[in-house]
Amino acid sequence: MLTVAGLTLSRGERVLFRDLSLSLASGEAVALTGANGAGKTSLLRAIAGFLRPDAGTVAFGDSDPGEARRRHLHWLGHLDGLKGARRARDELAFQAQWQGAGADGVAAAVEVLALEPLLELEVRQLSAGQRRRLAFARLIAAPRPLWLLDEPFAPLDARWRAALGVLMQAHLDKGGAILAAVHDPLPVAARAVDIGAGR
Repeated sequence: MLTVAGLTLSRGERVLFRDLSLSLASGEAVALTGANGAGKTSLLRAIAGFLRPDAGTVAFGDSDPGEARRRHLHWLGHLDGLKGARRARDELAFQAQWQGAGADGVAAAVEVLALEPLLELEVRQLSAGQRRRLAFARLIAAPRPLWLLDEPFAPLDARWRAALGVLMQAHLDKGGAILAAVHDPLPVAARAVDIGAGR
């Protein structure tokens, strides 16, 4: 599903890592580990197409990389990418529609993430954990095979970490794949890839 070969990434004058290679198969989760500053987020952003690597390649099986990034990939970063002044209902509808979800997908996401009591609130009124659940809803509403997650559980309590772990396992069981930058272990079986010590 994903092959990274010989990747070198820099931030300014500093090289984050050189000649990094990894692969991710259908049904597999990989946890990116390493100290702060090692380049975990930068690697995810390069795979998503937001950063241009200094060297190396990112391939999505036989798919065109641009098409794969547009239609087969979900990105959930540190920032939730939500508009604070919108009602949660409207923000979810916008995000889901932009990513091709229908009404049934939105309804399913609302149900499994228990979002109904939050929908009439403005996004800025939600707690960090509630915002993360709202951001996660687009992954459920508009299924895509590859999830790129940057510290996905940081603002969540134990209950919701466990609940989202169930959703992640269901995604893997359906043949999806997950690449996540983490400090704490994922709540699913995952192969660890340490990308460096950072600075």
